[in-house]
Amino acid sequence: MSKLFVDEIVHQSSQGSGTITIGASGETTNIVGTLQNNGAGVGGDNTPAFYGELASTQTISRNSYVKVTGLTNDEVDTDTAFDGTTFTVPSGEGGKYFLYASIQVDYEIAGDDGEEARCYIYKNGSEIKEAKWRVTGSHVNRYTALSVSMTATLSASDTIELYTLLNDDSGADARLLENATSIGGYKLIGV
Repeated sequence: MSKLFVDEIVHQSSQGSGTITIGASGETTNIVGTLQNNGAGVGGDNTPAFYGELASTQTISRNSYVKVTGLTNDEVDTDTAFDGTTFTVPSGEGGKYFLYASIQVDYEIAGDDGEEARCYIYKNGSEIKEAKWRVTGSHVNRYTALSVSMTATLSASDTIELYTLLNDDSGADARLLENATSIGGYKLIGV
């Protein structure tokens, strides 16, 4: 095996503006060290990133928009920006983010008529994404699961939260189940 020691490789005919190919199709090219593009590192680690699951069952009052709190189980918080309820974009970390949330509802304490569930991602106190489910009339579905995901452009100090609205025509409350209700997100690289 031979080694090539150089300080700079420049395309022969264009003096810096052409394409240089390293390796051939089917080969593996191993880069040791830091790969850069005009002095900036290439790649990344999809941070800030956050995630939390509901740590205990939460009873939700009928027909009210409620912020889900206590999302502290299996928590991920790479930049100390998620407090188990609210993710706040850290300074200098604005950009495109992938966000996702889910709820699982237990209607055991509700009736069996007109159940409704909604799962919201909120940005700065307002809804930006929603999933909803509603059944009218009698049915036997005790559990309902909803999920929502999206990409969003976020700026430093923007906040992300999980909200829900649960309803039952009989006037009863319902519960969000722990470990199945969650929110998370991460910054996208290169977009």
